[in-house]
Amino acid sequence: MLAAKTFVLYPSLGVGHLNPMVELAKHLLRHGHSVVIAVVDPPDSDAVSADAVARLAAANPSIAFRLLSVPPSPDPAAHPVKRSLDTLRLANPVLRDFLRSLPAPGADALLLDMFCVDALDVAAELDVPAYFFFASAAGALAVLLDLPHSYPELPSSFKDMGEALVRSPGMPPIRAVDMPLMVQDKESVTTKVRLHQFRRIPEGRGVLVNSFDWLEPTALKALADGVCVPSRPTPRVYCIGPLVDGGSKKGGDKRHECLAWLDAQPRQSVVFLCFGSKGAFSAAQLKEIARGLESSGHRFLWAVRSPPEEQSEFPEPDLERLLPAGFLERTGNRGMVLGSWVPQAEVVQHEAVGAFVTHCGWNSTLEAIMSGLPMVCWPLYAEQALNKVFMVEEMKVAVALEGYEEGMVEAEELEAKLRLVMETEEGRKLRDMLVVARKMALDAIGESGSSEAAFVEFLRDLENSAMESPVDRSGRVTNEL
Repeated sequence: MLAAKTFVLYPSLGVGHLNPMVELAKHLLRHGHSVVIAVVDPPDSDAVSADAVARLAAANPSIAFRLLSVPPSPDPAAHPVKRSLDTLRLANPVLRDFLRSLPAPGADALLLDMFCVDALDVAAELDVPAYFFFASAAGALAVLLDLPHSYPELPSSFKDMGEALVRSPGMPPIRAVDMPLMVQDKESVTTKVRLHQFRRIPEGRGVLVNSFDWLEPTALKALADGVCVPSRPTPRVYCIGPLVDGGSKKGGDKRHECLAWLDAQPRQSVVFLCFGSKGAFSAAQLKEIARGLESSGHRFLWAVRSPPEEQSEFPEPDLERLLPAGFLERTGNRGMVLGSWVPQAEVVQHEAVGAFVTHCGWNSTLEAIMSGLPMVCWPLYAEQALNKVFMVEEMKVAVALEGYEEGMVEAEELEAKLRLVMETEEGRKLRDMLVVARKMALDAIGESGSSEAAFVEFLRDLENSAMESPVDRSGRVTNEL
């Protein structure tokens, strides 16, 4: 029996990075370990606010949260990605003091967000084993680990390569346009920051990935074969997922109105459209989505945000103005449009939902897989187009919309893909694949499943680290960013 451990989880800035860490914390607690989530709290708008942490702490009383107050970025006018890197570096002394303040014997391990690479220096100084928690696909990890080595050798940026194929060792070729948005311009500050971060990830002792073996065999073979990092050993990868929000309603919480509406709909009849916390479209694109939904004839539940250029003035969307004239009246008997937060984890599990139009955020993808729900892919930002490639081509749990690359999906395209998933033989096959994927996901996290076995291997590796001599990290790559 492996001894209980104390873990410090260290997310990057933003609620989108904090939420997956909360799911990891729940997983560690279920296995009898102690957890503290140390949240960097700088005095600027990019930070996770104290209010957000307070809400999560109230919803998860068994998880300890600690806010680490750090100075403001020295260059507030810098690109947000560069400012984030600067802030995380400024947090290193505060993180060091926090780790030293923990009651003996202190932290057994530091679990880092993929962007918190410079905290490796604190871990080395204090001789605390450091692992990364990669909250996206193993396929994305395989591609991103190779980028610091392959991208500088390419003659041009991804943004100038269009449909040209990018090849990463051990992985299928990927169109340049589907490479992560954050690295499309190889000369940009954003790309230089990200390549620095991807270059340092292999310095961790291992990487916990929110995925499972059956879902991504190609990427896991590439990572296990050590071909993704040509200059040094690839760290050991532990697939411990899927770790997702179970969607269970907390005691005393009022049930959302959309769930009562879904209760009245036939089984697998509703198309759910939801695009994450940053998923906002132009007014022209919103009208195209509305026309596609109306023409499809299918029931729908649609979460709408104000167009990006209007969000400061109109935090809640003016649906009557933004959508085609009469749309809400004409579709009122079969559709529900919400201009506010939607309980996605509960919606995707509802038996009335038959398809999910998604931005391909990895948490959303895993929630849909755990619910056996076919997806229609509409990538918007970050690594979502990369996820789309894996979801459609290898996992075969989704179909992709055409036109997102140019920033406009036509109504006819949306209608066609909704009909394909909801009405055709191809859609039935997709649904059958999701039945299998859901079963394999449940098997992976069940007793003796592959993800449970990987978690035990991770704990054994951590035990072994205590018996090893401290690693000399003086040969680390430095970066002047």
